[in-house]
Amino acid sequence: MLEIFTHENFAGREGEPFLVRQDDGSSVETRLASARTWGSGSEGHRVPFTLTFVGPLQPMLEQRIYRMENEALGAFELFLVPVGPNREGMQYEAVFT
Repeated sequence: MLEIFTHENFAGREGEPFLVRQDDGSSVETRLASARTWGSGSEGHRVPFTLTFVGPLQPMLEQRIYRMENEALGAFELFLVPVGPNREGMQYEAVFT
């Protein structure tokens, strides 16, 4: 499913909740803070983009693949990287090339 995601799937969804499922069955609610493109896509390839999510400071999620759930997009797996706290909480990033 990740192969079909583009920036347009996430643009305009800033502020929406994305649940991050953990191995123990619990979940952490994050919110999409931004969806930004960078560079340009070559013929037959999508334009690269970055998603930034913000969640609570604790528990801090490790860098790895998580099952994500969003009401509009459904469930999918995504590799999240913690990038540090800001005034709203812990930031996580996912990069699509």
